[in-house]
Amino acid sequence: MDLIESYITWLEMNRGRAPRTAKKYRQALERLVVYLAKEGKTLEQATREQLEAFTGLHAHKELKLRPRARRPLVAAVRGFYAWAASHGHVESNPAAAVDYPKAGRVLPRAMTLVSAEQLLMQCDLSEFRGVRDAAILSILIGCGPRISGVLSLNQEDLIWYAVEDRERLAIRFREKGDKERLVPAPIETALMIHAYLGHQELDGIDRSLESGDRVLFVSTRNRTVPPHEYNGEVRRLKARAFFQQLRKYGEKAGIPAEQLHPHAMRHLFGTELAEHDIDLLIRQDLLGHEDPKTTQIYTTLAMRKKSAAIDAANPLRKMNIPVSELARQLERSARRAP
Repeated sequence: MDLIESYITWLEMNRGRAPRTAKKYRQALERLVVYLAKEGKTLEQATREQLEAFTGLHAHKELKLRPRARRPLVAAVRGFYAWAASHGHVESNPAAAVDYPKAGRVLPRAMTLVSAEQLLMQCDLSEFRGVRDAAILSILIGCGPRISGVLSLNQEDLIWYAVEDRERLAIRFREKGDKERLVPAPIETALMIHAYLGHQELDGIDRSLESGDRVLFVSTRNRTVPPHEYNGEVRRLKARAFFQQLRKYGEKAGIPAEQLHPHAMRHLFGTELAEHDIDLLIRQDLLGHEDPKTTQIYTTLAMRKKSAAIDAANPLRKMNIPVSELARQLERSARRAP
């Protein structure tokens, strides 16, 4: 176990892996220790065959993991033994040839523009909590961050600047191992945040941190904390509380359950960037993706331009077939719709 902890520490300190990733890797390696013990082996004595069996048949039958869910397990094993070999803990790397399971690509489920609009309209702007939630949703929809990046914001992460004598806002997000990126916010988002920051109820809340920063998005109720301690970092809105509000708004608006997740708004953002042919590198930067292949997934979801191209150039349009007149009527009706 000491060897695992040494590796996890190295992973966090030298590779900057997020605590959540480190936790997953630790759990995977602890499972490997149990598996090897039944084989009469230690981590240092593991063979390629045993590692392949652990990440393959054992993970499938005993751990009930599907191919995609086994990939982090393989990553943990491969990473650990590459580190162990480079640091002299094992003579050679027995996991070097352990393959990742092949798994089909799962396309993300994006929130629709209609659902996003309905969601925002559920926020009661006459109440402080409604203004707060509208500001959060406008960031998720308009800037495409992960929810962790939004709820970890401090007021000092809001950077106001001028473009052609007009005030603009950029938001500094810290996500996935505290990696920073600066994203310009839409004017609509800036207006929502202005409304939140200017709310009189926010003025009466102590959200100061030891660093001198101020928590941006605060909770309005926490029965587990004494009133005199309900300030600073303790006052920060938690993800669970926001998820509850999101479901409440979504159910009220009749939005499908599969769209009621902050990542569905991130997928909407990425898809809209692709729809408007924004350069891949700019999209990658705005979304905070390390691998451009991840960003390219949104190109697959961008269907409006593809649909327009099909409508304009497909051979069936140039023919007179039994459904041609009906197709033209439907097209005219769509153009007349508001």
